Amino acid sequence: MQDRAEQLGDNVVYQIYIRSFNDSNGDGIGDIRGITQRLDYLKGLGVDYLWITPFFSSPQVDNGYDVADYRTIEPMYGTMADFDELAREAGARGIGLMLDMVFNHTSTSHAWFQRALAGDPKYLAYYKFVDAAPGASAKDPGEPPTNWLSKFGGSAWEYVPSLNKWYLHLFDTSQADLNWDNPEVRRELADVVRFWKDRGVSGFRFDVVNLISKPDHLEDDDEGDGRRFYTDGPHVHEYIRELVREGGLDGMVTVGEMSSTSIESCIRYSAPRYHELSQTFSFHHLKVDYRDGDKWALAEPNIAALRDILASWQEGMTAGGGWNALFWSNHDQPRPNSRFGDCANEEGWRRSSELVGTINHLMRGTPYIYQGEELGMTDPGFASIDEYRDVESLNYYRILQGEGKTPDEALRIIGRRSRDNGRTPMQWDESKHAGFTTGTPWIGIPSNHTAVNAKAEVRDPESVWSYYHRLISLRKETPVIQRGSVHFLDALSDRVIAFERTLDNAPSGPARLVVLCNFSGTRQSAIASDGLAEGSLLIANARDMHEEEGTLVLGPWVAAAFAW
Repeated sequence: MQDRAEQLGDNVVYQIYIRSFNDSNGDGIGDIRGITQRLDYLKGLGVDYLWITPFFSSPQVDNGYDVADYRTIEPMYGTMADFDELAREAGARGIGLMLDMVFNHTSTSHAWFQRALAGDPKYLAYYKFVDAAPGASAKDPGEPPTNWLSKFGGSAWEYVPSLNKWYLHLFDTSQADLNWDNPEVRRELADVVRFWKDRGVSGFRFDVVNLISKPDHLEDDDEGDGRRFYTDGPHVHEYIRELVREGGLDGMVTVGEMSSTSIESCIRYSAPRYHELSQTFSFHHLKVDYRDGDKWALAEPNIAALRDILASWQEGMTAGGGWNALFWSNHDQPRPNSRFGDCANEEGWRRSSELVGTINHLMRGTPYIYQGEELGMTDPGFASIDEYRDVESLNYYRILQGEGKTPDEALRIIGRRSRDNGRTPMQWDESKHAGFTTGTPWIGIPSNHTAVNAKAEVRDPESVWSYYHRLISLRKETPVIQRGSVHFLDALSDRVIAFERTLDNAPSGPARLVVLCNFSGTRQSAIASDGLAEGSLLIANARDMHEEEGTLVLGPWVAAAFAW
């Protein structure tokens, strides 16, 4: 098979959180026709694929990640005719569609689960049901099969009195884990993939796919929340290879979301010789502001740790032939400029927004842009828990208070961590609802949309949007960015991340890049300036840099790339 760098090195993927992207009918919720209306904007930005979050039939407990039917469209998002129109119009602009497949679990509203609740043995075997102890009842179900915890808080098991069984849900109680050990389940899911391929889909993103294989023997976890037993589970590679083979996915653009995974596992998931996926998302770099590894315990980002994680994954995946999906944000993450930068004033906001873009688009892998990132959209700064909609955030607001936090303390933590930080509507213009809808938006809109919006930025050559457009153009024009090796450099400050990209016999453009990024609100010594003068400045978010006693000093939040 083709080397991943040859296949994917010039690609850029744009993620659309459909609920918040563009509303075509004024009901306050984004939809499929809304995406079609904005295709020219996306074409102008220069992206190759649109990853669209789930729009399948769903009760929307987890905003579509609780799927009730993989082959039908939730009416609030449109119709199959709307999807077919989107596929045609995107294809006419050279843009591929990447659908988000939630195959670890289904909604408990899915017909399969409802048949299981009715006692049908065939469908009981579709899920991870475990018998309860004799004599268990709704009032006293006894202990669950294990002490594993749900990602959304509380036990990962739910008792069903009518069956006297527990079912596993690694996420919400309404999201029952499928039993991938059942070959009928695997056949059903491969058929779903073929169904959407036949409708013109050219790529797939697989939600938490490394959690699909559970251990044969269930046991308590006396060290953690249970994840060490099911993460990168015993048959996961076998099952993914089968899905790829039976779904006809080999050679397509496919990305797996990998929870708490390892470099070694991701090499197997993404290296062409294993015939699994084409790239992987890993999240270790987005935990450097978790105190003691706890998402809900706040800490300032540890940039030295961030540098080490990026270096390990970049260099390790390259050595093993794997391929990284490069990202800072998505529908589950706060905005990276708010998280890793300083958005308190316009200059800090602009530099911070362009800083994270620079490092993401110049590393080795396929960069992903989450909607609004190219505009510098920020966390909304909601003032009340009533403004939040996310099930995880609402659960943890209660959990944190149960652990002794005051309501204000709990709200401050939610404000830094909530998935809703990335789910506010796309800011198209300066109007009341940011051009997202003519109705009432399903969630509030940040007040800074009057300045941070697509209408203003597309026509401004100095805007964040224009900077991202230049980064995308550089990737498509520059072989060393597409295919070059990567090596991280020792910087003179633990607030600076530095790396180089090299490509022997580059067919065009430079053969070497040095990228320097100051994750600090103060001036920082970056690297020795010897030799930098021989290169040309390829791109920078500010000219705020100077030489001082043989050292290149970068101004606050400055990112720059030098080329030879």
